[in-house]
Amino acid sequence: MDSAARRARVPLALAVATVLVTTAALLAALAPRAHAAALTPVTSFGTNPGNLSLYTYVPDGLPADAPLVLLFHGCAQDAAAYHRHSGWAQAADTGGFALAYAEQKTANNANRCFNWFEPGDVARDSGEARSVRSMVEHTVSAHGLDADRVYASGLSAGGAMVSEVLSAYPDLFAGGSIVAGIPTGCASSMIDAFTCMNPGRNWTPQQWGDRVRAKNPGWTGPWPRVAVWHGTSDTTVAPANGTGSVRQWTDVHGISGSPTATESLPGSTTASYYGGADAASARVAHYSVSGLGHGTPVDPASGCGTAGAYFLASVCSTGYTAGFWGLADGPGPDPTDPPTEEPTEGPGSGECVRATNYDHVRAGRAVQRLGLAYAAGSDDPLGLWNVFVTTSLTETSAGYWENTPGAC
Repeated sequence: MDSAARRARVPLALAVATVLVTTAALLAALAPRAHAAALTPVTSFGTNPGNLSLYTYVPDGLPADAPLVLLFHGCAQDAAAYHRHSGWAQAADTGGFALAYAEQKTANNANRCFNWFEPGDVARDSGEARSVRSMVEHTVSAHGLDADRVYASGLSAGGAMVSEVLSAYPDLFAGGSIVAGIPTGCASSMIDAFTCMNPGRNWTPQQWGDRVRAKNPGWTGPWPRVAVWHGTSDTTVAPANGTGSVRQWTDVHGISGSPTATESLPGSTTASYYGGADAASARVAHYSVSGLGHGTPVDPASGCGTAGAYFLASVCSTGYTAGFWGLADGPGPDPTDPPTEEPTEGPGSGECVRATNYDHVRAGRAVQRLGLAYAAGSDDPLGLWNVFVTTSLTETSAGYWENTPGAC
């Protein structure tokens, strides 16, 4: 080929190359792109007598045998709202675990509350409880997750349902978190439910523990580790329920009802640990958030969830809960500032005082909310705040008073 012919073909070759490059770029632009994890509805997950819905969130690149956290929204909420506000999506992304959301339907409850007060919905392998079991088994199998590291957390009615399913399925759950919820077995009807919500029931630890054991009379295996979150200014679900949950689960675990250690967390939160010196070793933890109303504690400033209806800016309950379960380091104090190993004994510790509820509040042994008195520290319900109701309080540790009828 002569030089003239070669020169003539160069522009043609460049034109063809340009077309090929442009076509490749166009095809690449039109090709399906990899998407980040998203909240995904699961239309079929097995036996579903409770008629619940399931949504899952599985972070990209999740390793095999990763943990699973099952979440229960509060009344008037849904899975999407809980996913958007609670901070669990961020925790799953950074901690490397999957999420499953149980969602209630208005056909089951007009207010979209889980039916924690209906015996047919909380008994093992019955109603909504059976649907929950199907959700866990399906999600673990579908995504190759670790069946020995399944946890549950929920708010309000969802928190009450968490306690119920932990009790019904101790073989299914390694741990749980009850946020502004209610102890297992408190109610057996809707009328009972309102009493349980406020003012709550003042049962003994054994009475509470028996409600859990009744669900599995022959169970001898380990019980789930339980975190209890409650705001001291919650007027929807009285803080006495947080105290009841602690009494219930410490009794079930067979450990002392007095905290082994305490520490201060952000957001005016006091963490009390039972059966262990810290969050890593405790069997039960009680996180009491001073001044908090009814809702899930979140900390938007640190990237932990977003504020909204029943999502209250205060402390990252999600992060501390994940840390308690061992799923993440979680937010927390400087490791050079460890928690106190034992509750600090102060002057007057062990003192028993019998007085009117009015005088208890005046002396700082109790607090009052909406005309009712509660023991300082333990939040034991004492009844009406007036000069006519007399109760006995014992200071079991500095500033921590418990209702002790007939003790003095």
